[in-house]
Amino acid sequence: MEEGKLSRWLVKAGDAVQSGDILAEIETDKATMEFEAVDEGTILSIDIAEGTEGVKVGTVIAMLSGEGDAAGDSASAAPAAQVPAPPKAAPPAPAQTAPVCAAKPPVAKAIAQDARVIASPLAKRLAAASGLDLATIPGSGPNGRIVRADVERAEGAKGSAPALSLVPAAQPAASGEMADTTRALIDERVPHRVEKLSGMRKTIARRLAQSMQQAPHIYLTVDIRLDRLLALRAELNDALARQGVKLSVNDMLIKALGKALIEVPECNVSFAGDELIAYDRADISVAVSIPGGLITPIIQDANGRSLSAIAAAMQDLGQRAREGRLQPLEYQGGTASLSNMGMMGIKAFTAVINPPQSTILAIGAGEKRPWVLEDGSLGVAQAMTATGSFDHRAVDGADGARLMAAFRELLEKPLGLVA
Repeated sequence: MEEGKLSRWLVKAGDAVQSGDILAEIETDKATMEFEAVDEGTILSIDIAEGTEGVKVGTVIAMLSGEGDAAGDSASAAPAAQVPAPPKAAPPAPAQTAPVCAAKPPVAKAIAQDARVIASPLAKRLAAASGLDLATIPGSGPNGRIVRADVERAEGAKGSAPALSLVPAAQPAASGEMADTTRALIDERVPHRVEKLSGMRKTIARRLAQSMQQAPHIYLTVDIRLDRLLALRAELNDALARQGVKLSVNDMLIKALGKALIEVPECNVSFAGDELIAYDRADISVAVSIPGGLITPIIQDANGRSLSAIAAAMQDLGQRAREGRLQPLEYQGGTASLSNMGMMGIKAFTAVINPPQSTILAIGAGEKRPWVLEDGSLGVAQAMTATGSFDHRAVDGADGARLMAAFRELLEKPLGLVA
């Protein structure tokens, strides 16, 4: 993150705040994060207006007077808040994704009520907005912490309206706010509306344009027979049914790519200008479509995890991705990517590399096809097409071909996935 949008202030000049009170909502490229006060004091000034875009990381956004400061003496006050840089090790525990909604926002003082209840800041906000008593809501988070899903269940139990979406609907821009470049493209004869790009869509546009312009893509395609894989999946699901685990084909593809990257480490790299970063573990970024864009939650150590562990992790990450509740470190990073559009009936496609990675696999739909069998006869097989995109600055074509061959062999001889 280099800049963000200050979506909304929850305090105003003159408000007294305590450590932990929610001051503002800051929109990153993937989610809207709640920003908490780390000190107590009185807000002297709001230096960045809500709705301001392109606020650089480290910018002072408000001034806070502390103990001993003269009231109203902004010269003696300290910065109340700055646009935070993304965490390098672990995200701050209090930071939670927050919905952007039309409901009247509760003030920070209301959020900070009832310190005896263990709940996320977002859960407290939603409960206050819905008139729910946190003390009556059982928590499903760590140590009984009440999280957003618990509040939503309580709302449903009392027959309240469905939870508000975390992804704001695009609003038409007023003609006076329209960019000159946009105005020049409009054909007034055609009914239309102009929608402001979200931070996520801007980031997707910037990063993928950068990828196509800077990374010379090479594409390698293989057809893969799936009959044995599907038979093994059915057997495993039958054995895992009592544990409540159900494997998807995608879970098995993630495992296969993870193992293939360890077998062919030349493809498990990032190009860094004059240097190459080689990874000893396969962390697979899995493309998930969400309202307004795309996000890539990461299955860490895909080569070392069991299929059931991958299935559980993917179900959790995918659900929270669609709800906008992923923490930054759950979708930032990864050593290679997988994009599966087979469930949409797409037979084959090529994917754009997710920088700074050097490898992404595009998976098409499984279908019955004519196939030359092992004995040379012509038969019918369940098959799919997979296309690897490789950054040719970092990966040679021969190494990319070895990866695709290893991936295909793991799927056509799938016992290697559970060995």
